[in-house]
Amino acid sequence: MQSEAVIRINDRMISDDEINREMQHHPADSAEAARQHAALALSVRELFLAEADRLGIDGSAVGQSEGVTPEEARIRELMTREVECPEPSEEECRRFFDKNRDRFRTPPEYEVSHILRPAATDDAEGRSRARARCRRIMQVVQADPERFARLARRHSRCPSAAAGGYLGPVGPGQTSTDFERALERAPVGEPGRYPLETRYGFHVVWLHARAPGRPLDFDEAHDRIRSYLRESVWRRAVSQYVRILAGRNDVEGVDLGATDNPLVQ
Repeated sequence: MQSEAVIRINDRMISDDEINREMQHHPADSAEAARQHAALALSVRELFLAEADRLGIDGSAVGQSEGVTPEEARIRELMTREVECPEPSEEECRRFFDKNRDRFRTPPEYEVSHILRPAATDDAEGRSRARARCRRIMQVVQADPERFARLARRHSRCPSAAAGGYLGPVGPGQTSTDFERALERAPVGEPGRYPLETRYGFHVVWLHARAPGRPLDFDEAHDRIRSYLRESVWRRAVSQYVRILAGRNDVEGVDLGATDNPLVQ
């Protein structure tokens, strides 16, 4: 049985089932937030398609490419025609750099060793065993840190076990994001006191050194600043366009006039 429509954009109904299916594309901190994002994305999409219908846009101007549906091509053509996105000037880039110098640094680097006890995310029993094993290893390491390398060779399931758990200098993107976040706040120069949990399992971590990134000069940061400002201008322009279309069309069940992030797909 088809679920009841919860949102209406003109004559197009968006059902609860459609929103639930769309949620998988909008990871969030809560199911309610993911649902809200999904509902906004579907509603904005319908607004764009309705406007493309009104303007007679068929998507042919942007051409067909692999993985792009006819509807997506129509929306891209609509955006190209209707949403202006001026390039940021050199003065704007320089002003942004001067106000945000702390944001522009080379990535930090970490010198670290670890012992990995792997466990799949959906294996609750396996993760419990891995956590317990890491705790026992940590007790031994806390009492005698010189045993870390020997324990890594014996117990770690990472290729670094052959080097006594030593990963060497690592930077962003070389390990998992959850491992990197833990390195940002780990104590330096001593083994960690608690097992680190990641999607791979549990780790005993020893952060030997943390080297902060160096400041970038304007020329080094220029392309990043230009891309950031261009994206910011684009998002503001699209948000304003969504508000205009929301006022022009018959919308029920969702507030599109107040959204600052239309979540265009």
